[in-house]
Amino acid sequence: MKLGLMISALCIASLGVSGCASKVPQPDEYSGFLSDYSQLKEAKSPSGVEVMRWVDPKLNLKRYTSVYIEPTQFFPKPQATAQIPEDTLRSINEYYNQALKRELVKSLPLASAPGPGVIVVRAAITAVSRKTEGLKPYEFIPVALVAAAVSTGTGIRDQETTLGTEAQFLDGDSGRVLAQVVRKGTGKPLDNDSQVMKAADVKGVIDGWAADLHQSYSKFKAK
Repeated sequence: MKLGLMISALCIASLGVSGCASKVPQPDEYSGFLSDYSQLKEAKSPSGVEVMRWVDPKLNLKRYTSVYIEPTQFFPKPQATAQIPEDTLRSINEYYNQALKRELVKSLPLASAPGPGVIVVRAAITAVSRKTEGLKPYEFIPVALVAAAVSTGTGIRDQETTLGTEAQFLDGDSGRVLAQVVRKGTGKPLDNDSQVMKAADVKGVIDGWAADLHQSYSKFKAK
């Protein structure tokens, strides 16, 4: 799947940011963070974004009274660059933590540790392939700047900030996997390939991820 398509092809669902959501992740983009990818199926998030997801058909959310959010992480660990510096990576990870807590506390009280009646959330910012039309794929990096041919008349290629995540939801007592999701999103476009990426460029993407988790919880609990 080519990520470096025209903006019109990339815009399949809005996350309320300058930019648009990317298509559903493909198997060659999976990072290895999840324990099992074999049961993932294409689905729509509450906001209408395409994701890969699996939910235990026997899941009974009424058994759970609180949620424990493990510290988010990058997987695999990224190498900072001049365009994506260490400060940006750290800020993105910190903001993901904050966003998950802000949204999930709307669903359940936050627990201080795993245990009976606790849902454990394990989430990571994961590798997304960097590709552009007419160019060879770049190496896999956790935060990719995807070159999109949006200025073909002048030969200038704007850069789009793309972020991917994988998350597991576990029973806090047994460790049994309750659900898994893989998704990605596209944030604010950068002017060129030398502009330094900031955490603010992808905050809207992260906000969308976190809000969808809260909405998904409400949807499944109501079943």
